[in-house]
Amino acid sequence: MSIVVTGATGHLGRHVIDGLLEKVPASEIVAVVRSEEKAADLAARGVELRVADYGAPETLKGAFAAGDRVLLISGNAVGQRVPQHTAVIDAAKEAGVAQLAYTGVLGGPAADFELADDHKGTEQAILGSGLPYTFLRNGWYHENYTENLAPVLEHDAVVASAGEGRIASASRADYAAAAVAVLTGEGHENKAYELSGDTAWGLAEYAAELSAQTGREIAYNNVPGEVLQGILTGAGLPGPFAAILVDVDAAVQRGLLAGTSGDLSRLIGRPTTPLAESIKAALKG
Repeated sequence: MSIVVTGATGHLGRHVIDGLLEKVPASEIVAVVRSEEKAADLAARGVELRVADYGAPETLKGAFAAGDRVLLISGNAVGQRVPQHTAVIDAAKEAGVAQLAYTGVLGGPAADFELADDHKGTEQAILGSGLPYTFLRNGWYHENYTENLAPVLEHDAVVASAGEGRIASASRADYAAAAVAVLTGEGHENKAYELSGDTAWGLAEYAAELSAQTGREIAYNNVPGEVLQGILTGAGLPGPFAAILVDVDAAVQRGLLAGTSGDLSRLIGRPTTPLAESIKAALKG
């Protein structure tokens, strides 16, 4: 039996591999990657590499073996992910894996924003497969905000259309630690976890924390969705992707990313990382 992580060279995947290496021997870990070259550092640490691509189902046939515990990290091709993920699910079922964990979105079936559609479709495909599953319904990452500080610092403003909505985010490493706990622990089969940070915050608080840490006056400018759409496309984002971000802000305003179930901190056995800590790391970085 191996623990298999798909999308292992992505940001989340690398955190998961790091966490697994602290818990189990490298010989028990498999990284499914599109490029061996990009995963050379993982191989150097003793992790087995299997090359496969979500978008090429024929490459997935050798990616899994009977009894494997598999983490399917969602792809980034929004709108194409259900068929891609279904190819992974089919290959996992054919191989006879023991567990299929999936990184979905907070709220699961109740998440009614566009970015959630692929996740809901994937959960349905997993349920239809009959495989033992674990749904890791990840909330927002701190890094969704802290990795894009350049325009905020350039204009001394956080610009969004989320109103006074709140976000119970956590660090990417927190979510990875939850996946490690599920993959290395017992009793997680056929369960869904609503994963989010311990504390929900608003964008005005985010701007205030940035102000405190930079010594600058950074404002939160709440604008209508159509204005944000224009700002984002004017900054070079493709229109459809900008529309998805505007739709996410509308979801934030409706409270869909504010849930604090406590599942994440319980799984990882510690409090989730405070937003201020991730801001500090990003400003240093």
